[in-house]
Formats: sequence, structure tokens, C-alpha cells
Amino acid sequence: MKTRDQLALDNLLRITALVKGCAIAGFLFLAASALAQPNPNSIIFSKHNLSVSGPGALRSSTEREVCVFCHTPHNATGDGPLWNHAMSAAAYTPYSSSTLKAVVGQPTGASKLCLSCHDGTVALGMVGSRPAPIPMQSGAATISSGRSYIGTDLSAHHPVSFDYQSSYAASAGELRAPATLVNNVRLDRAGQLQCTSCHDPHNNQYGTFLVMDNTASALCVQCHSPNQWVGSAHATSTAVWNGSGANPWPHTSGTTVAANACENCHRPHTAGSPKRLLNFIPEEQNCLVCHSGTVATKNIASELNKVSVHPILQTSGIHDAAEDPLNAPRHVTCVDCHNPHATKASASPALAVSGSLANVRGINAAGAVVPAISYEYELCFRCHGDSEGNSGTVWVQRQYPQTNLRQAFNPGTTSFHPIEVIGKNSSVPSLIPPLSVASVITCSDCHNNDQGPLNGGSGPNGPHGSSYAPLLERMQQLNDNTPYNAANFALCYKCHSSSVVDSGSAASWSSHQTHLENYRAVCTTCHDSHASSNSPHLINFNTTYVTPYNGVIQYTSTGMNHGTCTLTCHDGSGQPIVHNAQTY
Repeated sequence: MKTRDQLALDNLLRITALVKGCAIAGFLFLAASALAQPNPNSIIFSKHNLSVSGPGALRSSTEREVCVFCHTPHNATGDGPLWNHAMSAAAYTPYSSSTLKAVVGQPTGASKLCLSCHDGTVALGMVGSRPAPIPMQSGAATISSGRSYIGTDLSAHHPVSFDYQSSYAASAGELRAPATLVNNVRLDRAGQLQCTSCHDPHNNQYGTFLVMDNTASALCVQCHSPNQWVGSAHATSTAVWNGSGANPWPHTSGTTVAANACENCHRPHTAGSPKRLLNFIPEEQNCLVCHSGTVATKNIASELNKVSVHPILQTSGIHDAAEDPLNAPRHVTCVDCHNPHATKASASPALAVSGSLANVRGINAAGAVVPAISYEYELCFRCHGDSEGNSGTVWVQRQYPQTNLRQAFNPGTTSFHPIEVIGKNSSVPSLIPPLSVASVITCSDCHNNDQGPLNGGSGPNGPHGSSYAPLLERMQQLNDNTPYNAANFALCYKCHSSSVVDSGSAASWSSHQTHLENYRAVCTTCHDSHASSNSPHLINFNTTYVTPYNGVIQYTSTGMNHGTCTLTCHDGSGQPIVHNAQTY
């Protein structure tokens, strides 16, 4: 017979067994529930599960443990959190850029751990907790291709293992301070940006193991903050690809410009061009893949094949974002005139430039570099002003040559078309209203697409290409001895009334009619379309058709609409005519 103490002990054991049984049953119930409703974002269902149960093409033929490919509870290597995988001994080529502020060297920390598999130099099954490498199916021992393959050349991948310092954000102006990083974007304990700042190797909720959804580049803008990006066309446009030509977004699932955002042009891994991680090597292709009527409605690509163009297709690979805006090697690219991070569909009411030219560098009227132009001519002065080698093609041989248009349009010049300020002539009766002597014009009023909106066409606006050289918005005959036709002077007659200019009824205009119709001269034979440093009324003779008389080519103004000329020109058949202080 048991004593009272023995009975009490038996009861205690029964209670303990009952509690244990309930706990085990509860655990099994929870486990069964978990199996019945598995977490689809678990590493078990991702390509990082390299065991025999993994869903990817790369998986073991025998190993059943999931975590063993990276971690071990005992005898870890010390390279990371209970690290088990053999480390790579490769030397890497890091990302570099002329605009990069940080110092990027060899991968460290978590990035080096990731590369122990993703650089393709170490077998996936090389782990310290197994006496031999874990065998993989189909003999695929390493990652050697596809999106998972990084390799040892990191120059076309987003930089990693660098100190993300607050000073970089302050100096570059387009980065967020490291203290402001949120939404699971984190630096490592040393303050470095690593692979794990963007990727969580244990959670594939957002695809490619991203730490957050990157629709509309939401992940990118956690660190990057381009000036005027918010509200820009590439951040907000709902345009879609129409299926023609090359796929503009081959590496994303986004179907609109806004959804792709940064990735319209950039690719964080295996970029086509290492320079600034662009999608395509020909820099202009990053723009033209969309701006060829396939995504954007206007076809810029077709403009670049016209008779007269800005030679974008002839100068690929020369532009550098860090170049001197005044004296860069001679070239022109899309991003010389457009800032893709800031371009907008409409202009700012505070600026005299279109939204497509928002936040573009330029040269102001004083010759100083400005980070964001306020007037269109400041952009043109980048190449057509003080820059070295600014000779270009001379379309008209002038008595007083002037290729520096910043100086030509200087208000101190004797006469000029009113680009910067209103003109000096107080009476211009040929102007077509609403134009007046108080009006100012822009470079693109004359230099533009001949099939664009200024000419009643449906083509894109801007001086990308024209059927009339030099990039003229309408026809303007530059050669003498052509029978008079008003259509040959369409550009001039856009602002100046042909019925006034080509009229013999008023004495002040009769000489124009005589020169145009009888002598078959053109406007540019006497007038410089830009400016004249020595004569009023834009008089700057074309020396191809106007030659000296007794060594003199001279125009002298003698009052409103009157003057004298001393020179040799020609009649309608090309025979020389002498003007010796000829009055008109």
C-alpha cells in the first residue's frame, strides 16, 4: 500500500504527462495548420532553397536540409552569422563612375557572403559541415548564367561595400542622408551599403528577394532623390509599350513608364552599359527605345534621319555626366539638352523654357555656368557660345563672321534678333501681329522640326531634325540666282509680312522687291539671321555673292529705311553690278 507521499507523487506525474500531452498536441496542431497554409514567401518556396525540395533549377540531388547551404549551428567559419559556405578567393572589378562620390573597393561583409555563391567561382555544395561537397542535380555545381549570376566583374552592377556617408548626400544633392533610410532599407553595422540593403535572402515576398516592393522604383528612391523627380514625366506617365520594336522593359514586370520609373533607363544588375548602369550601351538607345513612337507618342528617332539633324547618332559614347558643360569634347546626346529625371510635359510658369528642358545645365548671357537654365538660349550657348572648337558648319560666308552666338546676341551688339532682350529697331512695319518691336523670340522659333507643331504638323517639337538645313523650321533659300518664290522665304515670312517686304508701292520697301525679284537675291545675302556686330538692320553681307568695290564692302544707314551701299553684287543673271555709295 502506497503512502500519502507516494500517491501525491503519482498524481503529479499524471498531471505533468497530461500537460506535456496537451502542449505536444497544440504544437502538432499548429504545425499542421502551418503545413495546411504555408507561407508562400518562405525561403522554402524560393530559389534559395537548394535542397531536393527546392523549386529552382539549381538544387541538390540528395540534401534535405534547407539552411545548410549557408548556415550551420556548430563550427561556423566566422565569416558571418553561423556561416557555413566556402568563401570565394576571387578578385573583383568594382563599379566605377566619374560621378561616384564613394570609394568602392573589394566586397566585404554580407556582400562577400552573397558572392560566395553568386560569383560562380565556388561550388554551391561547398559547405563546412559536410565531409564532401553536397551533390547538385544535373551536375550544375555553380551558378554560371541567368539573372542570379553576378560573376567577378561588378562594373555593371550597383556598387556595394562602400561607406554611405552623409557627406555624399550633401555634396551630390541627389542622395538621401543615411539617417533617413526607412522601409527595411538598412546599412550594415559598419555603415556600409551591402547587397542586404536591397535584398533579404530569407524572404521573397516582393520578388528577387527585394526588401520592399519596387513598383515605381519605390526601393530606388529610398536612397536616390534626383532633383525634380517627383512629378516628372518618367515618374508619372501612364504610357505603355505598343508592342512595336524592341521591348523597352525586358527585365521588369512593369507595364507603364511610371511603374518602371528608374528602370526605364537603368538596370541595377548586369546593366547593358556600366556607365551609370544604363540598359543599353548606345546611350541614345536608352531614350529612343521609347521615343520612337512605341511608348511616347512622338517619334524622335525618325527625326534623326532627316537632311539636317543634331548629330546624336554620330557621336555615341562621348558624353560624360561629369564633363565640363562649356568645353566638353564636341558631341551632342539626348541628355545634353534634356534631363530625364526632371523633364515634364508642361513648362513651369516661372521659367521661359519648356518642361522638356527642366533642370538642364547651361551658359547664361554673361558666360557663366548655370545648373538649371531659365531661358532656352542658355542651353544653346553651351555648344554655340564660348566652347572651344565652336566653328561648326558655316552655312553663309559673312563679311563679319561670328560663330559665338552668346556674343552675337549680346545687347551691346549693333543689331540682333531679339533673343535675350527686345531689338534696337523702333520701327519694323513688316512684323506680323501679335509680334511687335517689344517682342522677344527663342532659338527654336527658327531652328525646329519642319513637321512640328510650329509649322502645323504633328511631329515632335524641338531641333532634333529638319528637312531644311541648318535645322530650320521652314524653308529659307540661302543661295542667290533662284527665281523668286515666296515659299523659298517661308521662315522669314513667318514673322515678316511678304506683302510688306515684297512690295514696290512704298518707297521704303521698293529696294527689297527689286533685290528679291529682279536681282534674285535672297534675304541672307544682305541680312544676318542672328546679328550684326558692325551694322544696323542685321546687315552683314554674304561674301559669296557680295564682293568689294575698290576694296570696299560697306553699308551706311542714312535714316529710317534709307542708306547707301558701296560694293559689287549681281543682277538676276549673275552679272556684276557696282554700287558706289548707291542710295536707296
